[in-house]
Amino acid sequence: MPLAAVPYPSIDPVALRIGPLAIHWYGLAYLVAFVSAAAIARWLIRRWSLALSDDDLLSILLAAVIGVVAGGRLGYVVFYGDGAYLRDPFAVFALWEGGMSFHGGLIGILLAGWVVSKRLGMPMLTLWDIGAVGAPVGFALGRLANFVNGELWGRVADVPWAMVFPAAGPLPRHPSQLYEAALEGVVLLAIMIALALRMPPRPRGELVGWLLGLYGCFRIIAEFFREPDVQLGFLFGDWLTMGMLLSVPMVVAGAALIVTARRRGLPQLGRAVVAESGGES
Repeated sequence: MPLAAVPYPSIDPVALRIGPLAIHWYGLAYLVAFVSAAAIARWLIRRWSLALSDDDLLSILLAAVIGVVAGGRLGYVVFYGDGAYLRDPFAVFALWEGGMSFHGGLIGILLAGWVVSKRLGMPMLTLWDIGAVGAPVGFALGRLANFVNGELWGRVADVPWAMVFPAAGPLPRHPSQLYEAALEGVVLLAIMIALALRMPPRPRGELVGWLLGLYGCFRIIAEFFREPDVQLGFLFGDWLTMGMLLSVPMVVAGAALIVTARRRGLPQLGRAVVAESGGES
């Protein structure tokens, strides 16, 4: 039996305790991710000279929080629940027990972006592009929090950096959470920042296309090292997982958005210009 060359660093999932209040690393990851994304969004708004105030940005941030949390939870129930929530519907609201889906959160935040774009009177694709640049910060921090929690571990491996996760049995495994944090977080963030630095800005809808396409590709790669959810297992043979299946439409949609954006060539516009141009999105 191979031994893990790197010991798993058991970290208390609770970052801070204040009396009966326990603040978890996972919650802090969400908080830092949203604040960081808001800072990047503010930078883009100024760089692109968009007609959005700090109050508008606060509305966007609030919509994003609601979209991610609601969509992430409902996505987990639908995609990974395996019927368990039909037997106990009230468990859907037990967020403290864990269970969030990235793909569900993505759907939720895109819908939230559509709603707030109507309220602010700005192109939906511009709003999506703004959010796309900072999104990888959340991807990275979320995967690091998964690692701290000792969850969503990788498949059994004999690589020198394999680890034995306390809840995953005695065999060493890929620290796939770290792979995802690197690919879907650090690498993707660097690419998105590089794309956003172009002046004039890329056509409306191209940045979110790159985010969707690249994330889908990186997630499919990472899934080859990640243990599938126990309640689902492999969907076909011993290689296809739910994460892969849900990422394929992202790659297709991302490529379609990039091609369409370049063909249409619509500029990034704030609401002051939208009112004159008919509000095309």
